[in-house]
Amino acid sequence: MKQKMTDFLLANAGPSIRLRVKKEILNNISAQEERELQNEILNEKTMKLIAAKQLPNGWIGLGFHGSNKNAGQYDNQEVATKYMGEKGLFGTELLNRAMDAFVTTELTDPCYGTRGHYYSEFEIPACGQNTIRCACIARAHYDDLIDITPQINVALESFRRVTEVDSIHDVSRPTKKCRLFNSGERWPCRYHLETLAFTTKKWRDEKNTAMLTEAFRQLLRADRPEIINTPVACWVGHALGPLWYLNEGYSIAGDGQNHLWPDGIRRVNFEKTEWLVRCGLYTHLAELKEEVDYILSQVDRDGICRAQTYEGEFRGWSPYFGLQLETDWRAKVRKSCDFTFRALLIAHYAGL
Repeated sequence: MKQKMTDFLLANAGPSIRLRVKKEILNNISAQEERELQNEILNEKTMKLIAAKQLPNGWIGLGFHGSNKNAGQYDNQEVATKYMGEKGLFGTELLNRAMDAFVTTELTDPCYGTRGHYYSEFEIPACGQNTIRCACIARAHYDDLIDITPQINVALESFRRVTEVDSIHDVSRPTKKCRLFNSGERWPCRYHLETLAFTTKKWRDEKNTAMLTEAFRQLLRADRPEIINTPVACWVGHALGPLWYLNEGYSIAGDGQNHLWPDGIRRVNFEKTEWLVRCGLYTHLAELKEEVDYILSQVDRDGICRAQTYEGEFRGWSPYFGLQLETDWRAKVRKSCDFTFRALLIAHYAGL
């Protein structure tokens, strides 16, 4: 099955997917071929836009955490660097310069969009511009070149905290207007998971894997309605929404109703599944194994994955969504390439 998926992608996919299949899955690509494929990618319309928006210091556009009135979908540092990392542009001048900007730009710089405030990831749970910055570095695969070890440790501590308490109610308190995280607490968010999923060597051992497994067993629980999806904010002098924190009632499929939307179609969340198998949890979480097995059951005899997904999340590159690597889906085969590539990555990182 994996061979048929690989053959289909190498025959039909664009340069990003072909590069990553050869480098990441097959581990069989020459430096010259990688450069040639990267040059093809750099000539794509979106990549030219990103390059045109790069500032002299390497920063992309006039935004950080997604778009704003001065920065569009891709011409902001977070989305641009994650997109370039996913496109396979590690080591190119364009991405190298963007990563250099993460090193040389102070966290209080106006480009971070916090009006000069540094929201400490060590003091405020599921918050802080450095939490986002380090997830970008990990997603672009520069964590061996830029030290983000302290933030990897914060991510681990945040998941460990889930295993130490009864529920999110124990790390937060009610106020007149909303529920707030306690000061100095830990709690995991999407960016913590992203950081762990894309860092390869700095945290992976049996002890941490067992801890992460137990944390997700707690988060996946759906037996206590009073704690599921509890809304909690962070206090930074005022209530501030956290960075998409994880909560009891977490669903690998992306919803909490037996994988089905009202239209009766069973959809999968390729991103959640991929990140969890990248963390080494396939053999440890029954819910994850079920999702992986279902995704791979949707691969047909030609090696094409026919699973249904949340297309808006797949195509809509933003701080919280985005997986599409093909330049467009005008031809159905390109959509099939994107879905099949994600299924192949899931099979690969699940160790199948």
